[in-house]
Amino acid sequence: MKKLSMHVGLDVHKDSIEISTAEQGREGEVRRFGQVGGDLTALDKAVHKLHSTGRKLQFVYEAGPCGYTIYRHLTGKGFDCKVVAPSLTPRKPGDRVKTDRRDANSLARLDRAGELTYIHVPSPEDEAMRDLVRAREDAKRAETRARQQLLALLLRNGITYAGKTAWTPAHERWIARLKLPLSAQQIAFQEYVQAITEAAERVERVTQQIQELLPQWKWAPVVDALQALRGVALLTAVMTVSEIGDISRFGSPRQLMSYLGLTPSEHSSGPRRRVGEITKAGNPHVRRVLVESAWAYAHPARVTPILQKRLEKQTKRVREISWKAQLRLCSKYRKLKSRGKPQQQTVTAVARELVGFIWAIAREVPRPEVQA
Repeated sequence: MKKLSMHVGLDVHKDSIEISTAEQGREGEVRRFGQVGGDLTALDKAVHKLHSTGRKLQFVYEAGPCGYTIYRHLTGKGFDCKVVAPSLTPRKPGDRVKTDRRDANSLARLDRAGELTYIHVPSPEDEAMRDLVRAREDAKRAETRARQQLLALLLRNGITYAGKTAWTPAHERWIARLKLPLSAQQIAFQEYVQAITEAAERVERVTQQIQELLPQWKWAPVVDALQALRGVALLTAVMTVSEIGDISRFGSPRQLMSYLGLTPSEHSSGPRRRVGEITKAGNPHVRRVLVESAWAYAHPARVTPILQKRLEKQTKRVREISWKAQLRLCSKYRKLKSRGKPQQQTVTAVARELVGFIWAIAREVPRPEVQA
């Protein structure tokens, strides 16, 4: 006899987990099981009690700062567990009351109704590479912040650089020669310079670790293949793959574009159709680096020596996709600019189509399990 299911909603926090259940066959009833501690030992006791009911347990909780520890713990014990995207969880527009109990009840009820959108949970190895890439992103942000603070100090004291571009070797030599009139100002100046130096060294260390660990990663062939695209260098490719994971799990380029939040929003009613800016509902890290990569297509299609060196390692099919991407995206940039489109809208549109070529190249690389 087939077991009936029990959908278990977990509202997870650092120190507590609120648990509610919704049994199959009792469509109107959602029960509060109770609240347990946020550690796995307390959760195991609650799971054991729920399991003793003889129902087939299906756990669900929202992705959050606590990560995927609960998911991996429960699936490792053989239970069905799903993680949902908080931004895609249905909510009533007029519902202004939010508590842990109501959230757990809602998760259990919506999961029983099949109205939740589950997310892809990365493997521990993929998440580790993603953490390393994000650590570099944080280090780069700290370096940028330190540079801004130094320039702000100089500006307050009426010291400006006469050159055109900041943070070139010439600009850094100019900074090294500076001497402020007061000792307190000079100390503050040196502290900012030291902060920049330390941040730059941190960026270099993390970058080196990414390069050293990449060959051991199962998605390294995909990272290499994506570098066949113009504007997609090593760090961009690593970030794209580490954030998305298995790109081939998307059935079409449009699905991947939507996942990254690069599709236009729309508000249409009756005969009126209104298309707005991109949804920005997806992964912000990949969206940002791909928009930066799209600027490369503002120039005429051309295989540079650096790109040629990367293409030599790729298959004929990947090289064909790379050149097709250049022809299409460079042409699209020119056409949109000729129509008077703003620069940022043009680049964003190019980035959206660049995602399609990323999807196409990723599907040309055998999946890791096929290689094994």
